Amino acid sequence: MPSFKPSFGATLVAPGRTRFRLWAPGSSEAAVALEDGAVSKMLRLPDGWFELETDCSAGTRYRYRIDGGLAVPDPASRAQAGDVHDASIVCDPAAYLWQNTQWQGRPWHETVLYELHAGLLGGFAGVMRQLPVLARLGITAIELMPVADFPGRRNWGYDGVLPYAPDAAYGTPDELKALVDAAHGLEMMVFLDVVYNHFGPDGNYLGAYAPAFFRADSRTPWGNAIDFRQRTVRDFFTENAKYWLEEFRFDGLRLDAVHAIAEKDWLLEMAQQVRAAMPPQRHVHLVLENDDNCASLLQRTPQRLFDAQWNDDLHHALHVLLTGEREGYYAAYAGQAEEKLARGLAEGFIFQGEAPLYPGGHPRGEPSAHLPPTSFVSFLQNHDQVGNRAFGERLSTLASPDALRAAMALLLLSPHIPLIFMGDEYGAAQPFLYFTSHLNAELAAAVRQGRRNEFARFPSFSDPGKRETIPDPNAEQTFLDSMPASAAGDTKDWHDWIRSLLQIRREHIVARLEDARAIGAGVLGSGAVEARWRMGDGAVLTIAINLGRDAVSRKAARTSQDVRSTILFATHASIAASPDANLPPHALVATLETST
Repeated sequence: MPSFKPSFGATLVAPGRTRFRLWAPGSSEAAVALEDGAVSKMLRLPDGWFELETDCSAGTRYRYRIDGGLAVPDPASRAQAGDVHDASIVCDPAAYLWQNTQWQGRPWHETVLYELHAGLLGGFAGVMRQLPVLARLGITAIELMPVADFPGRRNWGYDGVLPYAPDAAYGTPDELKALVDAAHGLEMMVFLDVVYNHFGPDGNYLGAYAPAFFRADSRTPWGNAIDFRQRTVRDFFTENAKYWLEEFRFDGLRLDAVHAIAEKDWLLEMAQQVRAAMPPQRHVHLVLENDDNCASLLQRTPQRLFDAQWNDDLHHALHVLLTGEREGYYAAYAGQAEEKLARGLAEGFIFQGEAPLYPGGHPRGEPSAHLPPTSFVSFLQNHDQVGNRAFGERLSTLASPDALRAAMALLLLSPHIPLIFMGDEYGAAQPFLYFTSHLNAELAAAVRQGRRNEFARFPSFSDPGKRETIPDPNAEQTFLDSMPASAAGDTKDWHDWIRSLLQIRREHIVARLEDARAIGAGVLGSGAVEARWRMGDGAVLTIAINLGRDAVSRKAARTSQDVRSTILFATHASIAASPDANLPPHALVATLETST
């Protein structure tokens, strides 16, 4: 494993000796203030850098003192002694003794993702206790929502302000490494969601001493845009990606909302540097969230930089068919939703340069039909699509149970990379709400009101009184209500059913995914589509799904005598008995044609 050599923050250079480096181009002087009261002036270097090497051991708490006054945590802090405003801690990256030292990861096509929130599962130790159950289910990779230090003890993670420091509410850096290590021992990968497009609203001091970190001429929904035109800014985040992959041995990163990063060339630069830093035998995966639907970022040649993108398009089309909802961005998918679903299954993106049909919608996307299906991460739910609802309802409370089962089978058996959101594996009915724990009362009130104002444009929330019933993000009960808990009744049946689907995927689909390509998809009727893929070994996978109210006609494909057609899965026994039979409402059938 390569040794991570940071340019930022506190680095042990020898036992009991530490080098501190800070980029503060807006300041004339900087010093390191240790917990014992010692204050040592840092040497000013060119291009806004300050540096100090001094006797200081792991575990020492420190702050930077800017221009003799303001005391701030290290923006590259590896751990905090409390919260985001408190002292940073010098860490020893070699202190943790790895057990699974031979782990090299798994190929991308074997990925079955499970997105989770560490805080809701009891921190890093709590997640570790869940790993054996997930491994038995058939999950091959867990994906942690962001863990970078955020204000308070409860947060989605997207308000992080110290990108190098795992939040103390979840555990220590070594406890996070232990979680990764334990997953590797179960042959599971671990992904981390990282936020490089903005900082949270509380605890970010960079503007006070490094205003060049931000652009005054460009804003995002979260404030002034980060200035990726600056070389040091680029390096700060590129090194952060390497840090998680090398020091913590994460197997992959999910990059949040990269459409908010104006300098797309940095994405390519970062990915190239990450790939170059990894040993050739190691599997490391980079996944994007990108509303721009940039298929060019997902090219496999001449060099594979990004493995896949979260496919919101496919989710939205499925959600409309499952729930009938048409408000907000779902309006762009409500018309001819089955045609959009067919395009998403066959080509990945639904919008490939067209403008969504809602006010303010602008053309987005690039042609994506040439990309392999594994370039797209598909899901029925995730933190955004559940948590950004006013009341955080899951599909288990919004959709017909039979329709949801058919959609889940489509998710787990299609050649796209599937993602399951925590609780999906047993049909959880508990909501997943947006939650924070801002200690600043004024900020907490602004977040609460801002959250409620977001829904004012929806007809169902036109009444201000209705908006007042939206849960307060800062209330502890909102967090507690979001904890997934096993439901009564058929929970075990649902869990076992998903395990059986993942077993089918593992035994019949995964080994055929490399070089798989879509060979067509079409509409069978209202809410019903059929898609076909030629797999890497020449076999043909066909999935037909009917999310409509009426049965649809489906003529089974005729095969020659040297081709065997096998039903991999059917939601209804009648389909398995007669492949030519009509496809009932809320049903799915998956078949595989192979040479005899």
